[in-house]
Amino acid sequence: MAFIELSGMEFYAYHGCYEEEKIIGNKFVVSFGYYYDITKSAASDNLADAINYQSIYSIIDEEIRKPSHLLENLATRIIDRVLKSYPIINKAVIKVMKVNPSLGGVTNNVSITIEKNNSF
Repeated sequence: MAFIELSGMEFYAYHGCYEEEKIIGNKFVVSFGYYYDITKSAASDNLADAINYQSIYSIIDEEIRKPSHLLENLATRIIDRVLKSYPIINKAVIKVMKVNPSLGGVTNNVSITIEKNNSF
Protein backbone atom coordinates (compact mmCIF):
# COMPACT_ATOMS: atom_id res chain seq x y z
CA MET A 1 0.00 0.00 0.00
CA ALA A 2 1.26 3.47 -0.84
CA PHE A 3 0.06 7.02 -0.40
CA ILE A 4 0.30 9.35 -3.37
CA GLU A 5 -0.47 13.03 -2.99
CA LEU A 6 -1.08 15.87 -5.41
CA SER A 7 -0.44 18.88 -3.20
CA GLY A 8 -0.80 22.61 -3.58
CA MET A 9 -2.88 22.65 -6.77
CA GLU A 10 -4.02 26.25 -7.32
CA PHE A 11 -7.27 27.25 -8.98
CA TYR A 12 -9.28 30.42 -9.38
CA ALA A 13 -12.98 29.75 -8.93
CA TYR A 14 -16.31 31.22 -7.90
CA HIS A 15 -17.47 29.35 -4.79
CA GLY A 16 -19.34 30.91 -1.91
CA CYS A 17 -22.69 31.99 -0.55
CA TYR A 18 -22.25 35.71 -1.11
CA GLU A 19 -22.82 37.52 -4.39
CA GLU A 20 -19.34 39.12 -4.30
CA GLU A 21 -17.74 35.66 -4.18
CA LYS A 22 -19.78 34.55 -7.19
CA ILE A 23 -18.72 37.62 -9.18
CA ILE A 24 -15.15 38.32 -8.05
CA GLY A 25 -14.07 34.75 -7.30
CA ASN A 26 -11.18 33.62 -5.17
CA LYS A 27 -8.06 31.50 -5.15
CA PHE A 28 -8.44 27.91 -3.94
CA VAL A 29 -5.66 25.48 -3.09
CA VAL A 30 -6.39 21.76 -3.23
CA SER A 31 -4.39 18.79 -2.00
CA PHE A 32 -5.59 15.30 -2.83
CA GLY A 33 -4.01 12.08 -1.62
CA TYR A 34 -4.93 8.45 -2.02
CA TYR A 35 -3.91 4.99 -0.85
CA TYR A 36 -3.75 2.06 -3.22
CA ASP A 37 -1.85 -1.18 -3.75
CA ILE A 38 1.15 -0.33 -5.94
CA THR A 39 2.44 -3.90 -6.23
CA LYS A 40 1.59 -4.28 -9.92
CA SER A 41 2.67 -0.80 -11.05
CA ALA A 42 5.90 -0.92 -9.02
CA ALA A 43 6.87 -4.22 -10.64
CA SER A 44 5.87 -3.35 -14.20
CA ASP A 45 6.96 0.31 -14.23
CA ASN A 46 4.05 0.80 -16.63
CA LEU A 47 1.58 3.68 -16.41
CA ALA A 48 -1.22 1.36 -17.55
CA ASP A 49 -0.84 -0.49 -14.23
CA ALA A 50 -0.94 2.68 -12.13
CA ILE A 51 -3.39 5.44 -11.35
CA ASN A 52 -2.52 8.27 -13.68
CA TYR A 53 -2.55 11.30 -11.41
CA GLN A 54 -2.93 13.57 -14.46
CA SER A 55 -6.45 12.18 -14.81
CA ILE A 56 -7.13 12.87 -11.11
CA TYR A 57 -5.95 16.45 -11.64
CA SER A 58 -8.35 16.73 -14.58
CA ILE A 59 -11.28 15.54 -12.44
CA ILE A 60 -10.41 18.09 -9.75
CA ASP A 61 -10.08 20.85 -12.37
CA GLU A 62 -13.49 19.97 -13.86
CA GLU A 63 -15.24 19.83 -10.49
CA ILE A 64 -13.73 23.05 -9.18
CA ARG A 65 -15.14 24.90 -12.18
CA LYS A 66 -18.70 24.01 -11.06
CA PRO A 67 -19.76 26.62 -8.48
CA SER A 68 -20.72 25.52 -4.96
CA HIS A 69 -22.00 27.56 -2.06
CA LEU A 70 -20.07 25.54 0.52
CA LEU A 71 -16.58 24.04 0.72
CA GLU A 72 -18.26 20.93 2.13
CA ASN A 73 -20.13 20.41 -1.13
CA LEU A 74 -17.10 21.11 -3.32
CA ALA A 75 -14.73 18.79 -1.44
CA THR A 76 -17.32 15.99 -1.27
CA ARG A 77 -18.08 16.22 -5.00
CA ILE A 78 -14.39 15.95 -5.84
CA ILE A 79 -13.54 13.05 -3.52
CA ASP A 80 -16.67 11.10 -4.50
CA ARG A 81 -16.00 11.48 -8.22
CA VAL A 82 -12.37 10.37 -7.91
CA LEU A 83 -13.29 7.38 -5.76
CA LYS A 84 -16.05 6.37 -8.17
CA SER A 85 -13.66 6.73 -11.12
CA TYR A 86 -10.95 4.64 -9.43
CA PRO A 87 -12.33 1.68 -7.46
CA ILE A 88 -8.70 0.56 -6.95
CA ILE A 89 -8.24 3.45 -4.50
CA ASN A 90 -8.70 2.20 -0.94
CA LYS A 91 -8.94 5.56 0.81
CA ALA A 92 -8.63 9.20 -0.20
CA VAL A 93 -8.00 12.48 1.58
CA ILE A 94 -8.84 15.91 0.21
CA LYS A 95 -8.07 19.35 1.59
CA VAL A 96 -9.62 22.41 -0.02
CA MET A 97 -8.47 25.86 1.09
CA LYS A 98 -10.15 29.14 0.23
CA VAL A 99 -7.37 31.73 0.32
CA ASN A 100 -7.99 35.14 1.92
CA PRO A 101 -11.70 34.64 2.66
CA SER A 102 -13.64 37.83 3.29
CA LEU A 103 -14.41 37.44 6.97
CA GLY A 104 -13.93 41.03 8.00
CA GLY A 105 -10.42 40.53 9.33
CA VAL A 106 -7.07 39.08 8.41
CA THR A 107 -7.37 35.35 7.73
CA ASN A 108 -4.94 33.43 5.53
CA ASN A 109 -7.42 30.76 4.55
CA VAL A 110 -10.32 28.62 5.58
CA SER A 111 -10.15 24.94 4.74
CA ILE A 112 -11.92 21.62 4.90
CA THR A 113 -10.32 18.18 5.03
CA ILE A 114 -12.26 15.01 4.26
CA GLU A 115 -11.02 11.42 4.53
CA LYS A 116 -13.11 8.74 2.89
CA ASN A 117 -12.82 5.01 2.33
CA ASN A 118 -13.81 3.82 -1.11
CA SER A 119 -17.21 2.16 -1.17
CA PHE A 120 -17.78 2.40 -4.92
